[in-house]
Amino acid sequence: MEVFWFIPTHGDSRYLGTSRGARVADYDYFRQIAVAADTLGYEGVLLPTGRSCEDAWVVASSLIGATRRLKFLVAIRPGITSPALAARQAATFDRLSGGRLLINVVTGGDANELEGDGLFADHSERYEITDEFLKVYRDILEKSHTAGETNFEGKHLRSRHGKALFPPVQKPYPPLYIGGSSGPAHDLAAEQLDVYLTWGEPPAAVAEKIADVKSRAAAKGRTLRFGIRLHVIVRETDDEAWQAADQLISHLDDATIAKAQQAFSKMDSEGQRRMAALHGGKRGRGREHLEVSPNLWAGVGLVRGGAGTALVGSAETVVARMREYEALGIETFIFSGYPHLEESYRVAELLFPLLNRTAKLPGATNVLTGPFGEVMANSIVPTDADPLRKELAAS
Repeated sequence: MEVFWFIPTHGDSRYLGTSRGARVADYDYFRQIAVAADTLGYEGVLLPTGRSCEDAWVVASSLIGATRRLKFLVAIRPGITSPALAARQAATFDRLSGGRLLINVVTGGDANELEGDGLFADHSERYEITDEFLKVYRDILEKSHTAGETNFEGKHLRSRHGKALFPPVQKPYPPLYIGGSSGPAHDLAAEQLDVYLTWGEPPAAVAEKIADVKSRAAAKGRTLRFGIRLHVIVRETDDEAWQAADQLISHLDDATIAKAQQAFSKMDSEGQRRMAALHGGKRGRGREHLEVSPNLWAGVGLVRGGAGTALVGSAETVVARMREYEALGIETFIFSGYPHLEESYRVAELLFPLLNRTAKLPGATNVLTGPFGEVMANSIVPTDADPLRKELAAS
């Protein structure tokens, strides 16, 4: 099982839908979160993409030197950038980071945003473009290891003498991830991608998507890995976690929710439609209003696009829900929480011991041998006060 965190390049706050408790989205804050994720033992971080965010490639590049082992899941945007340019960017990042790049293929689901970026194509056309883009992109990087060149003639894209002179560290190229709930997205994943990501839907719905992608991939003689994108609200007890979920949306009003949902309704993303269907745009206090599956809360999606659900509960409860997804084939969990700096520590502190995970400190063999926690009365070293957690972690 892999656990990733998130760099909130579109902003961060203690409360959704308001500037109250907001954080400045700047390099210092991004760096704090990246260093925390790196030292706490997260495998990697996802960086969002789109006009609401600082550019993912620039931010990720700026964090290479601040981190030692952390991987960066960064988006490429077919139709907005050329496959050859994206291939060279990926190869450079992978080389400069020592093989720490992962690629998130994003076709986009907001026509208004895409047209602002110069892409005028409907849903099906975007997937046609993405298919051709990846064929060129993958071929250029594969052939970069042998000084070969790419020639391609497609319906939307062409390449003559495409080449990358500097190959990536990872062979044949950094792993390719993709989300998407539509048939074309599943076809594309089955044919060309390495990891399929789903947003946090109830386990039965996730199982259906995994089965569909697996079937389509098997028909092409391929296999994929699977991951899930979720928020997480974990506390010492279930009650505390649900109180924190209520607090997160405590400053939302109906007008703000309606405005956000109206914007989402104009998108042609099947995944966004499925997220919206989970909550129906209705706000309520208490778990009974927005709990769409045991401990799966849809409150984030009231005003946030993309991933709109969170696992809510004590560490034991959240881990139990994670194990349910794992049993379906999920290997990678991409988490986030508000605010992201503090929650990166809370998640690592509460969840990682139950997942048999330990912090991987800079310099892979570096192991601290001194006391953990605050020394009391000048000489008393603290011990683990929760034998149950020790027992669960060992089981």
